[in-house]
Order: sequence, then structure tokens, then C-alpha cells
Amino acid sequence: MNENENGNGNGNTAPPPRRRMLPATRHHRERVPLRVRFRRNRGRRLRRLFYAFLTLIAALCTAAVVAYHLTAIPKPHPETVTQSTVFLDSGGAYLGRRGPVDRQDVPLSAVPRHVQEAVIAAENRSFRTDSGISPRAIARAVLATVTGGDQQGGSTITQQYVKNALLSPERSLSRKAREALIAIKLDRTRTKDEILKGYLNTVYFGRGSAGIQSAARNYFGVDAKSLTVAQGAALASIVNIPSYYEKAGSDPKVTAKLEDRWEWVLDAMAASGSITAKQRAEARFPAFRFYPPGETEGQRQYLIDIAAKEAADRLGITEDQLASGGYSVTTTFDLALQDTATQLVQEHPGAKGVRVHTAVVGTVPGDGAVRVLYGGSDYARQPFNDAVSGAVEAGTALEPFSRVKAGEPLRRLLRTAAPTPLNLASAYAAVAANGRYATPYTVARVTREGRTVYRARPDVRRVLGEKEAMVADGLTGAGPTPVAVGAVEATATARATAKVFATEGAGGGTARRTVWTTGYDDQLALTVALFADRAGAKKGTTVPARLPNEPSPTGFAQNVAAGIWSADRSAP
Repeated sequence: MNENENGNGNGNTAPPPRRRMLPATRHHRERVPLRVRFRRNRGRRLRRLFYAFLTLIAALCTAAVVAYHLTAIPKPHPETVTQSTVFLDSGGAYLGRRGPVDRQDVPLSAVPRHVQEAVIAAENRSFRTDSGISPRAIARAVLATVTGGDQQGGSTITQQYVKNALLSPERSLSRKAREALIAIKLDRTRTKDEILKGYLNTVYFGRGSAGIQSAARNYFGVDAKSLTVAQGAALASIVNIPSYYEKAGSDPKVTAKLEDRWEWVLDAMAASGSITAKQRAEARFPAFRFYPPGETEGQRQYLIDIAAKEAADRLGITEDQLASGGYSVTTTFDLALQDTATQLVQEHPGAKGVRVHTAVVGTVPGDGAVRVLYGGSDYARQPFNDAVSGAVEAGTALEPFSRVKAGEPLRRLLRTAAPTPLNLASAYAAVAANGRYATPYTVARVTREGRTVYRARPDVRRVLGEKEAMVADGLTGAGPTPVAVGAVEATATARATAKVFATEGAGGGTARRTVWTTGYDDQLALTVALFADRAGAKKGTTVPARLPNEPSPTGFAQNVAAGIWSADRSAP
């Protein structure tokens, strides 16, 4: 190999010759505008967005379906199924109630169709056809929850029922979503009539009334089945703002506003064909009754007290169980006579330093039904019932029985120096029934959900032989015919004449301690008792006192008895 070719002279290899680098040619690419690039990729981007949207919708639908199947319809709250027990007089007039809430369930068949349609017209006109929810209302509620705005209603009747009876009142998106799911499920698993029944029995109408039955009684004094078109539309109008509209009838501004809404409901009913044009034209805004007495006010609570105790005993339950059991207790009381007795007794002017007590008892001889029972003027001040529990000195009132041989329980009564007015009235009723004693009772019938669970059966036994009864009758003394009876027409006089109307008592003249006035025939045995007390030496105690002479104790007792007797016999 040639030295010049392979290396230098010292044997080292020579480096290869450097190539001459030519300058590279620069290629300048033109920048594509963003708008053009977006336009080129728009189809691909839209497809991606569309697929993402479909995926989201599918996920949401899957989640909704899963949530729907996992969501169970809860049981109603205990307070929405708890019912009060109502008490009625012998003719069905409302006396009052006992229970934690003023509510009584009624079947939908007991609610007139025009009342049902009035509620639908006022609250949810698409109720018969919708799916149980209102998407628009749900959207409003969600927006209000997110923004903290005013609370929005459930809109549909189904949603309102779910919110009020099945769920808690908390405000959250999760509760709203659950409400919607339950409403849909309820609509698919229950009939519209079942949902409407639950709603009408739980919705709040104001005045403490939960449910249509209590509302009908508290606003109009009738049962739900007796509501007129005008009354039904008024109650339906109240549901919107019950705490405001409950003042209707006493507040002119509220009444006027409710009347406007009432007109609107009736117009909607006429437009839908729920009522005829004639019914719409004849409808007049109804009059509202005043609030019923409170739980511890007025005189009627004496009646409810004794009837509640008796009803609970007959059913074998406690009074608390009775109060929350949704019973309807028909008593033996005659509310018209009761009110007459109250008015007559309260005419007594009283006396300084002495409190005059008046007790009135009226029973049916040979039966025992208590028609009148006046035990005090105000339950709030004196819950003690003078007619049932008051021990009143008998004096000469028991003398007619002293010469006869009596059986029990009359014999036990004769050994009592201070009987109760109820017991003494029952004794005289036995004389009126020719010696047959009837145990007094105040509960005629008890029903629950339309089924009779108790019906009274008079407990009658003979305590006097026929001759003894005649002797006792003669020994009572031929008392005068009540003044009020003598003032009625001749035909009524023959029908109203009492067999006996006598006045007895303890003490005499200006030292009267007690007065007993009794009149009876085969229809009614009536007893009026007067006694008095005054404050004792120790605080909170009382001691017996003489009856004041003005007005005359005997004259006052006779006037009370005569007035009640006349009211009874002049009644249709």
C-alpha cells in the first residue's frame, strides 16, 4: 500500500478529508389559521360531542332507572296516620274532639265528587292525566334550592302528598329528587283515587284541621259528605295558604281575597264540566263558623270527659288510645237541651264571697241514657264535674224512698247522706219507670272507619216492686207543673205535663244549704241541684256555705228545670 495513501511517515493513519457542507435549503411552511383548522375538524369534534352527550344521557337514564328501582315508597309519617276521636251528640251534632291532631280518615266515597274536583281545580288540574310530577315545578324548586330563593311547592297533588305525608320537610336537591322518584312510582303503582284519598285525608286546611273531614267540621260544622259545591270550593281555595285563609269570616281583607280565589276555582270547575252552568250561577260564597272551643275551654268538655272515659272502658283501651284511634263516639247528650241548660244556669247573678254551684242531670227513665249533664260553667277554671262527682247534701230529697223496700243499687244510695246529682236523678228515674232502675250511660255508639265497634245496651233491673214504686211516687209530693209548661199550647200541655215536679233540700228559710228540684215522667227525669261554698281557712280549700237568698234558691232551681223541660217538649 502506498504510504501517501495510508498514513503519514510515522505509520499513523491520516484522517479522512472533510467534506464540504453545503448550506441547507430552508423550507418555510405556511401557518394555517385557527378558523380554518376548526372548520376542517368541526365534523370530528361534533361527532365527539354527540357521542359524549349520548353517553351522558345513557348514564343519567341508567342512574335514574337504577334509582327508581332502588327507591321504595316509604310508609306515612306517624303524625299523618294518627287520627283524633270526635264526639257527637245524639243527633250527630259536633261536640268536640280528643287527640294530638284534628284529623279523621274518610273513604273517598264519603267526599262528594264536586269537592274532589274543586281540589283538583285549585291545586292540580292535570291530576287525572299527569305522571305524578311537574318538570317545570321541579326545575323551579331546584333553582330555588341552589340559589337560596323562596321555597317552591310540589305543584302536583301526588308530589304534595309525597312531601307532606311520606318525606321529611328538609330542603335539599337529594330530597327533591327522591320526592320526584317516589311520586312517579306512586303514580304507577297506585290508582289516582287512592292518591287523592291519601291527599284529602292528610292535607292541612288551617284552623288545626288535617284532612277534609276535620276541615268540613271546623269551617262549616258538617261532615265532608254534606259539603255543598260552594263549601267544597271554599275549602279547596284555602289549601293554597291555609295559615292565612283560616281567618276567613273574621278578617274582611282575608275573606275578600279568599272569595276571589273561590270564584277562580268555580270558574275552572265550570270550564272543565265538573259542575253545570246552573250550579255555577247558583253558588254563593258560604258563611264560616267560628273556631270551636279549645281543649280546656267552655262547658262541653265536661261532656267529652265523661263520654271519653266510658267509651275507653267499653272498648277495653286507655283514654290515650281512644284519643288517637280515629273513633267516632255518638253520645246520648242532646246538645240543644245542653245549651238551654247552660244559658239558664248562667243567669244566676252570684253572691259576694260565696260561689253558687248548679248541677243539672236529665236521663231517660227505664233506659238510662243521659240527655243533659251540666257540671260546671267553665272547664278551664273548674275541671271537676259537679253533676257526676259532686257530693251534695240530700236533706229531704231522699225521704220519698225511706218507707219502701229497695234493691241495689238504690238501697246503697239511701245510705248516702250526700249523693251525686247523677245518682239521685237515676233514683227518681226508677220511680218514673215504675220501679225499674237503669244504669246511666253517655255513649250510645262507637264507630271506626264506618264500622260499629260498640253499641250501648241498657242495663235495667227492678229495684222497686210496683206497689213500692207507687208509694215512692206518692211520697215525692205533688209538685206544681213547671211554669214554662203551663204557658204552652193546650195540645202540647197534655203532652208536656210532668208526673212530679218537687223541690227538696237541706236547711230551710234563709238557712238553705242545698236545693233539689226534680220533675219526671216516662220520657225524662230531670234534676237540678244547687249548693254553695266559700274559701276555707287554708289557701286553696273551700268549705260549704249557705245559699244566698237573692235570687230565691228554690225559685231559681224551679225556673231552670221548667225552662229545660219546656225546651224538651217544644222540640220537634
